Amino acid sequence: MATRIPLAERMRPRNIVGYVGQEHIVGEGAVLRNALEQNNIPSMILWGPPGVGKTTLALLMAKALDRPFFSLSAIQSGVKDIREVIEKADQLQKFNQEQPILFIDEIHRFSKSQQDSLLGAVERGLVTLIGATTENPSFEVISALLSRCQVYVLKHLTEEELIGIVNSAISEDEFLKKRENRSSGI
Repeated sequence: MATRIPLAERMRPRNIVGYVGQEHIVGEGAVLRNALEQNNIPSMILWGPPGVGKTTLALLMAKALDRPFFSLSAIQSGVKDIREVIEKADQLQKFNQEQPILFIDEIHRFSKSQQDSLLGAVERGLVTLIGATTENPSFEVISALLSRCQVYVLKHLTEEELIGIVNSAISEDEFLKKRENRSSGI
């Protein structure tokens, strides 16, 4: 049943054109949009408040580039998990596969040793790292890793953008359409 899937997941955009907000980095002519169009995104840290689309942006970039996507949560993962992903990336490289994207949610929660374990893979280009954080990366991400990443600041969504998302959800989501029809007597 589709309604068991969270609304945010059901409404996640399918491509970068459907992504709402952050025009300063993904709008026409913006730095990340250009990097995507050139099929060449750098390792990066996405820094912004909760709910602004950091995870969605990482997923959309991987999809747009048709790259393997590995996702870790810093809250639940350790060095062993990082090494497993790096080993998979190494195997992909041996078979001339596309460079995978390693997304780490809450990267600021990784310890120094956990962050250190990413350095070799990022330096050698085994993975494109995309870290997401709500905390200032200058204080929370080790300098050796930070120096190998671009930092992009994501902003709160505007009221207009939020209203647009809600209206899209009501008009596009089957469960919400049924609720809306019932409440309006249709």
